[in-house]
Amino acid sequence: MFKRKPLHKIVQEADDNVHGLRRALGAVNLVSLGIGVIVGAGIFVVTGTAAAKHAGPAIMLSFVLSGVACAFAGLCYAELASMIPISGSAYTYAYATMGEFVAWIIGWDLILEYLFGAATVAVGWSGYVVSFLRDLGIQLAPQWAAATGTQVTTASGATVTAYANIPAMLVVAVLTALLIIGIRESAGFNNLIVVVKLSVIVLFIAFGFYFVKTANWHPFIPPNTGEVGHFGWTGILRGAGVIFFAYIGFDCVSTAAQEAKNPKRDMPIGILGSLGVCTVLYILVALVMTGMVSYTQLNVDAPVATAVDAAGSQLNWLKPLVKFGAIAGLTSVVLVLLLGQSRVFFSMSNDGLLPPVFSRVHPRFKTPYLTTLVTGLVAMAVAGAFPMDLLGELVSIGTLLAFVIVCVAVWVLRRRHPEFPRAFRTPWVPFVATMGAGLALLQMYFLPRDTWLRLVIWMAVGFVIFFAYSRRHSKLRREQSHAPEPQSGGRTP
Repeated sequence: MFKRKPLHKIVQEADDNVHGLRRALGAVNLVSLGIGVIVGAGIFVVTGTAAAKHAGPAIMLSFVLSGVACAFAGLCYAELASMIPISGSAYTYAYATMGEFVAWIIGWDLILEYLFGAATVAVGWSGYVVSFLRDLGIQLAPQWAAATGTQVTTASGATVTAYANIPAMLVVAVLTALLIIGIRESAGFNNLIVVVKLSVIVLFIAFGFYFVKTANWHPFIPPNTGEVGHFGWTGILRGAGVIFFAYIGFDCVSTAAQEAKNPKRDMPIGILGSLGVCTVLYILVALVMTGMVSYTQLNVDAPVATAVDAAGSQLNWLKPLVKFGAIAGLTSVVLVLLLGQSRVFFSMSNDGLLPPVFSRVHPRFKTPYLTTLVTGLVAMAVAGAFPMDLLGELVSIGTLLAFVIVCVAVWVLRRRHPEFPRAFRTPWVPFVATMGAGLALLQMYFLPRDTWLRLVIWMAVGFVIFFAYSRRHSKLRREQSHAPEPQSGGRTP
């Protein structure tokens, strides 16, 4: 179970592009992809929830802590993405360093990060769309815009049970179709959205600053309620674990390596460039948001819109822009997460760990269309049925586990293959790798116990699939089982 995929074989597959994906992305596209997925749920959705439930105004410190942890992990991702420029991301890195079983674990774990992440952001997207339409005088029936089984209040004041979150399902369906049509078209659409949402965020920071009430920052670190993770310093740590979901974008860039024109040069630029820009924006938005409105009022689906509403009539002109920017921003997040998930499935199928249907490439569009379609359908079902807070915590723990594996992989490859060419080298290894893995584990520790339980159950399901299907169909295992045996008394070549 711990046989490793030869590094030279992985690199040869990437260089030859044997699976026919179209190389259409340059450095600007990759930075834009990173910003497109990072700047979204963290600013427009998760920040408010984490501030209201865990850290208060000190959510800014949670972002600093998560940003530092991401910097360590981002440096490790940059080295591996330039060294092994293939679409599998952390799954492929684990296959080359720790063997097939660990690769399966991280590949199965990435579903939590990408597929459930797309569903989570789609739920946030739905919240902003409902709010935006309400401003235009269009009232959607609440039972068709909330998670299945939740209790919602209608315009008449009656309490009803929600059926499904239809807006969340619709956005996933449209973006899945776009991803099937082509990577160039998807990247161009994402670039346009990134320009729109960055403009809106800068406007919010610049004008929102004048409506900050410093009283809302006191106490900056609310006293702990007596329960771990509910305010105080443990709340800051738990808040960092929860909003870590907001940083998953830069590792999504690595899943597009096989579609980059010059991945060895451009992958580090895309990963580190997008991470740096977004960390600064996150801290500034968190500072302004908690200053404009009390953190106790931010446990809503659209916290930025709530902050603008608190400013009164003077910022009425900004309300529709913020909501439109949030809708645009969350759209690009869903797009890139769906892209990342389909590419991980694509790589796992090429290795035989998933059925071959997942690695089929469309003859005209040059995209893995069937795996993209399956990813979209599952994400639609999850987005329509589950609430955002449950999904967000699952995504966070999946992301953090992936970061631990990637940081360890850099150190392992440095020891096993010091001679292998690296277009980008992570500085101060093993210190950076150790800190990246350690900080990720620390944030995992402070996530709620129920989230850990769900992770264990999810992994148990993955183990069943691995031993029932993947282990028997692994291409690496088949190649090794058909390798010639060494002659008796001779020397193994």
